[in-house]
Amino acid sequence: MSKRLCFERIGLEQVSGSLHSMMPAAGTTLNKPVLVESLIVFAIVLCVHGAVWDRFSWCAIALAIQAFYVQFKWDHLLQQGSAVFQFRTTANSGLLPACMAIPLLGIMMKERCIMAGIVYFERFGIVVACTGMAIALFLSVIAIGITKPMPTNTCILSGLAGSLIIYTLKQSLSVSEVIEVLEVLLIFVYLSMILLYLLPRCFTPGEALLILTGISFVLNQLIKRSLNVIEGRGDPVDFFLLVVVVGIVLLGIFFTALFFFMDSGTWISSMFFHMMTAVLGLGVVMPWLYRLIRRNPLFWLFQFLSQTQTRVYLLTYWTLLAISACTVVLYQNTKRSSGSKKHQASTVTRKYFHFIVVATYVPGLIHDRQLLYVAAVVCLAVLILLEYVRYFRIKPFGQMLRHLLSLFLDERDSGPLILTHIYLLLGMSLPVWLFPRPCAPKGTLAGTGALVPYSGVLSVGVGDSVASIFGSTVGEIKWPGTKKTFEGTMTAIFAQIITVAIILIFDSTVDLNASYSWILVSISLVSLLEAYTTQVDNLILPLYLQILFMA
Repeated sequence: MSKRLCFERIGLEQVSGSLHSMMPAAGTTLNKPVLVESLIVFAIVLCVHGAVWDRFSWCAIALAIQAFYVQFKWDHLLQQGSAVFQFRTTANSGLLPACMAIPLLGIMMKERCIMAGIVYFERFGIVVACTGMAIALFLSVIAIGITKPMPTNTCILSGLAGSLIIYTLKQSLSVSEVIEVLEVLLIFVYLSMILLYLLPRCFTPGEALLILTGISFVLNQLIKRSLNVIEGRGDPVDFFLLVVVVGIVLLGIFFTALFFFMDSGTWISSMFFHMMTAVLGLGVVMPWLYRLIRRNPLFWLFQFLSQTQTRVYLLTYWTLLAISACTVVLYQNTKRSSGSKKHQASTVTRKYFHFIVVATYVPGLIHDRQLLYVAAVVCLAVLILLEYVRYFRIKPFGQMLRHLLSLFLDERDSGPLILTHIYLLLGMSLPVWLFPRPCAPKGTLAGTGALVPYSGVLSVGVGDSVASIFGSTVGEIKWPGTKKTFEGTMTAIFAQIITVAIILIFDSTVDLNASYSWILVSISLVSLLEAYTTQVDNLILPLYLQILFMA
């Protein structure tokens, strides 16, 4: 079925009617922005499966319906303070957009790898989709189980959706793949109990689902590849991402448990922090990476970074941009300390960092995507380590980081951690990390799939930034029930279209092949989602734009 037929068959009236028939029972608080957000997510789900229809499509639609129902139960639990853990209170549960992101990503990954004829990644895409559905059902069971009185209609609906999904999984997965899905689910459960207890009010249920599922996948893949490592097989770049992410997460859990029993702000604790970071890095992470890539990780990294003259130029350019970003932080704090009454950075100032990141990623995407892949992993590790230093008040820089970064806090940083800048890096990097490179066509890329690596640049770097700046400065017509403006959204759509045109000029590997209408609709849907979602848009928007581009 063509993409044009998708939009002819799926009208907003049909989606709206479907939502009306699925409304929760009387007594449940209905939030208009949540309903519109759900409408947009349903439109994305239906359009994706209008373009690519298979046996997983019925499962995705059933999952969307039951997630729509269950998210109101989570919202009720958050309002009543009856949730198992303390979640962020400035947003709704966000269960529907979070539940659909991972299954849709896995389904589209499967389709892309079928076209490329890569069986391994085709099966991996199926595992990703099935695991995302299983974790979404698990969260639904938790919400229903702790809701009093027991919601009968929601139980029936979740039971029917779960039965359909389980039957499809049984027909689609081998025994080893079922075990892999259960392994990821088990890791997810344990990580949820640990991290959500240690980090109260840092996430909504939807954000926790995305973050913890991603970490669970990475940990499971690292264990699987470590146990079945074959010399010379696999790309060191992929192993580098797995080892660094797992190592940095384990490091945080270790120090959180340690500083629960001792004061982290003393010089002795700070010296112990630096010493143990070096020991765990050199004694655990390095040998683990050596086992996987069969060479010295430091020598490999140095050789990789200095392999071509282009890489040296890019690294020099990125260093200058990093220095400029630090200069902005110091300058804004100087203005605050000089007696200014302004205690928080403006929206324009905060979005300046978005444009710095765009200036960082676009040259990397055009000239050397592998270098960008590795550099983003290194930056992620550095940012998380700096957040550990700030959070634990590690001397000599912990208190200074607390003071400097407090200027840039917003309502999403209501917990003990400051995650906004880390989410920005993740949003820009996920489209680069997630798409299996062997499944990408060689040479010139045709169609909207050519824009998949640019999903973060378009949705977060350009769209979200322009929407915030123009919405806060010249916007007057607000979207019903939100603080976002019509002018901001329209300007964001226009800016992303202009950016696509610029990409076509400078990136010779991109050939859209007359897919302009699909690009316009994809960008418009994601921009509308940005206007209505209360989740961290740096995380959710790139995933949905990537899914639509892959369709």
